[in-house]
Amino acid sequence: MAKILLAEDDGDMRRFLVKALQKAGHEVVSYADGLGAYEKLKMESFELLLTDIVMPEMDGIELARRGAELDPSLRIMFITGFAAVALSPDSKAPKDAKILSKPFHLRQLVDEVERMMAA
Repeated sequence: MAKILLAEDDGDMRRFLVKALQKAGHEVVSYADGLGAYEKLKMESFELLLTDIVMPEMDGIELARRGAELDPSLRIMFITGFAAVALSPDSKAPKDAKILSKPFHLRQLVDEVERMMAA
């Protein structure tokens, strides 16, 4: 299964996502902000970055952009209520990033992660 770095500032949402992904067999490291997640990406490699877009310190788009610079093979998925922002050409979001719009069912998230990892 996948080694996933999760960046989500909502504590309850972060805990739910970690539990669902771990239950599906993934290894998950989570952070409440983009800056902390970015520091972890500099020290350790991950297969997937799962990030909210709107977060303190460093937003998810900047985190994804910097993460892709560190590791071009890093798969990226945004989980957000602001899909239009991520899809905007001005956002500078990595072009091959997947977007999962909130609200979503945890099963939907796990299925999307597994599809990305299989691709």
